[in-house]
Amino acid sequence: MHAPAFFFRRPLWALVTLLLSQYGNPALAQPAGLPLWEFGAFGGTLSSPAYPASTERINRNLVSPYFIYRGERLSVDRDGIDARLRLAPGYELDLGVSGSFPAMSDGISVRQGMPDMGTLLEFGPRLKVDLPSPGAGLRLGLDLPLREVFEISGGARGQGLVFEPALVLDAANVGGGWSLTAKAGLTWGDQQINQYFYGVSPTYATGLRPVYEAQSGLMSARASLSTSKSLGPDVRVFGYARMDYYGLSANTASPLHLQNSSPSLGLGLVWTLGRSDTRAGE
Repeated sequence: MHAPAFFFRRPLWALVTLLLSQYGNPALAQPAGLPLWEFGAFGGTLSSPAYPASTERINRNLVSPYFIYRGERLSVDRDGIDARLRLAPGYELDLGVSGSFPAMSDGISVRQGMPDMGTLLEFGPRLKVDLPSPGAGLRLGLDLPLREVFEISGGARGQGLVFEPALVLDAANVGGGWSLTAKAGLTWGDQQINQYFYGVSPTYATGLRPVYEAQSGLMSARASLSTSKSLGPDVRVFGYARMDYYGLSANTASPLHLQNSSPSLGLGLVWTLGRSDTRAGE
């Protein structure tokens, strides 16, 4: 499988889409009645592990334009870039993209002397299943994404497959105008992507970093909460927290697997500058 070339020429734009997907407005999961399109500016700060099970962290500040489109078959919104197909009531198949920031090995003590980790983009299908609602104003669903990982660093290289099943609970209003999305799931990786994060080839082995051949299998269990609130018709604030547990990983024996859990945190503001009069679903 090969991703379209524009994903590789616009990595920053793709990362902004990722940030909106992780830290954006949970209410966007229900597009009916919202503007068909809108654009504006996004600003936020993010702190996350340099790579899964790393003790080093990456802190990023980002200000960028954003665009949301809520079409019947194509959307650009909190879930990334999706071309979707409704298979049956309660079942939807989409095709999307997400990604993560690069990490320089010189700034990661255990990886010094090893190649840098470039921008990672994930591209592939996701099956979304609606589950019985647990209550009024709540939506419960099951997400089943399978995505191919591409590293963007002096070109584009495939780095394996990830499968990330997750239960998703959306609450449009939890009080005081706040909306909330809660997720709980698992991340599996094939041998290639686990080797990318945890493998040590003979070329880069040292006395403190022995050779290690990674296995396919579980990478992490994770749970996350994201929340947002409108401060006016055009401004929305949001926050995000996620905890990953790596203690059940298939590669805890790797010299690059340094801890069993780590949080990711984000905070930001979305300012809408323009929107369509046409509503989604019209």
